[in-house]
Amino acid sequence: MKKYPVYSIEQFNCNSVTSDLYINTFKNHLINHSFVEKPHRHNFYLLVFFTNGAGIHEVDFDRFDIRPGSVFVLQPGQMHHWVLSEDIEGFIVFYTAEMYNLYFGNKTIEDYPFYFSVKNSPEIVLDTAEINAVLPYFENLIAEMQTNKVLKRDKIMNLLDIIHIELARKYNEIYIHEAHSYNVKIKSLEQLLETKFKEEKSAAFYASALNVSLKHLNRICNEILKKTTTEVIVDRVMLEAKRMLLDKNWTVNEIAIELGYEDYSYFTRLFKKHTSVTPTAFRLLKKD
Repeated sequence: MKKYPVYSIEQFNCNSVTSDLYINTFKNHLINHSFVEKPHRHNFYLLVFFTNGAGIHEVDFDRFDIRPGSVFVLQPGQMHHWVLSEDIEGFIVFYTAEMYNLYFGNKTIEDYPFYFSVKNSPEIVLDTAEINAVLPYFENLIAEMQTNKVLKRDKIMNLLDIIHIELARKYNEIYIHEAHSYNVKIKSLEQLLETKFKEEKSAAFYASALNVSLKHLNRICNEILKKTTTEVIVDRVMLEAKRMLLDKNWTVNEIAIELGYEDYSYFTRLFKKHTSVTPTAFRLLKKD
């Protein structure tokens, strides 16, 4: 059964530096890849910086206005699509965690605050001064891609890292994200949930797997995410249900079964409780 598309970097016009990296201006990117305006996922990290134009960017069913200075940082697996004005301009970069982590060694891409948790906002909006500060780094990335000079890969990687540092500083100004031992446990919960959410819906299962009491895990979730463990689990399941409903090849009953709900009626009631509409109504609202 055909599912919503999950794109890999190999499906884009990659450069000769590495198969794990793609850098382009946004305008040039759209010439050959207009299909990215349809809902889809990636199996890599995505960074996009808009310098002109307007539009809407929907990421996992949250809508963001696009304007000059809009930056979006997406993690693998997030579903998104754009509605863009004809005068849209900017830069787009794809990269894998493996490429980034192997190059720098002493740090990982997940150390940056906007990639620490899937609950973190994918949007950063830069003011005029901040746009002028980061723009040369993006321009240098494009220029470096067009050369064959010695140490090309090193310069590209270091420019990309400087961009991440600048974005991390801005992100921390917008979203207070203090280092906390609870954050580590939340990250572990999210990683476990990503592999188990279809078959395991019990908060007690996740508490046991993480070697903490359910009471303590609820305390962690409440402090960091303002939700109970059960709410975090249901949120993840419902996000996947919404993603799958965009694919008309799945019936609602098939989606329920795929997500671990043999009782179609229970799944429908749960979805409506979570979203205020039935799965069928949600699909109708989201259709092209």
